[in-house]
Amino acid sequence: MKVAVLGCGGFGTALAVTLARAGREVAMWGHDAANTERIANTRHNERYLEGVTVPDSVLVTTDASAALRSAGCALVAVPTQHVRSALSKMAASGALSQSLPLVSLAKGLEQSTGLRPSEVIAQVAGNGDRVYVLSGPSHAEEVVRAMPTTVVLAGHDPRALQELQAVLSTPTFRIYRNADVIGVELCGALKNVMALAAGIADGLGCGDNTKAAILSRGIVEMTRFGKACGADERTFYGLAGVGDLAVTAFSRHGRNRAFGERIGKGETVQQALAASPKVAEGVWTSRVVAERAHAMQVEMPIADAVSRVLWFGLPPQQAVKALMERDPKAEA
Repeated sequence: MKVAVLGCGGFGTALAVTLARAGREVAMWGHDAANTERIANTRHNERYLEGVTVPDSVLVTTDASAALRSAGCALVAVPTQHVRSALSKMAASGALSQSLPLVSLAKGLEQSTGLRPSEVIAQVAGNGDRVYVLSGPSHAEEVVRAMPTTVVLAGHDPRALQELQAVLSTPTFRIYRNADVIGVELCGALKNVMALAAGIADGLGCGDNTKAAILSRGIVEMTRFGKACGADERTFYGLAGVGDLAVTAFSRHGRNRAFGERIGKGETVQQALAASPKVAEGVWTSRVVAERAHAMQVEMPIADAVSRVLWFGLPPQQAVKALMERDPKAEA
């Protein structure tokens, strides 16, 4: 089966390289003509994934029709806020067939609508049953270097899930199946907000005790939100939830943790955004989550604090102080 990777970012490139090494036919599409042409000519993606060679067998192109032609599935590896625009153009041109399985790799919520990426894909491409979600602890920098990685693939069709599981798995990239699309996808979005909080604490020099508190209480907040949205609570204590939260909050590769650390050290949001071409999805997701949690009356003090720091100018030190001074209560 040919696999089309839509997006030339770090994770899209990592999966394209990994699948090609495993013998799959792979095409990778990019929207940035200059960067995509550079990758095609040099076989390197220095902007998003340094030191990695893209195999000559991988077709690298800005022509969506060429990338998708004869593909058995497509991995949607563009940032959440660009999923709608990217796929809308492909759908309008007829490049997206009505039966092609689409696997979302995005980890966020669309800021203008609050929708999950798979919901956006379903709206644009139609036939929501063919939309799947891949998520879990999987830094591109480690996936592409064949470090053992395990993730979760979620969808509603058990047979199709098994087929995609077989196509996308490699000796170093293990995939589990899960029927909880909502939960797996929300885990990927919400863990970025908690990783921002962990990074802010790092920037403030708060220490390991603080980070442990943020992560343990953060998973509680994530689970509350997920249950209110119809997700399975168990999903949040698996790879997509606890697993991805841990790797994002502790790793040097964690974009959201690094972004939060810059904020904790005194940079503005604009300065932190300009510091790296890599997208920290949690920045936009934090505001959506805080607003939706308030509307659904779901208690999420950490997520709310992150949103207030990033979007409403609350000093990080005051956010920590406010969290520590909340009314005493039982843990459960």
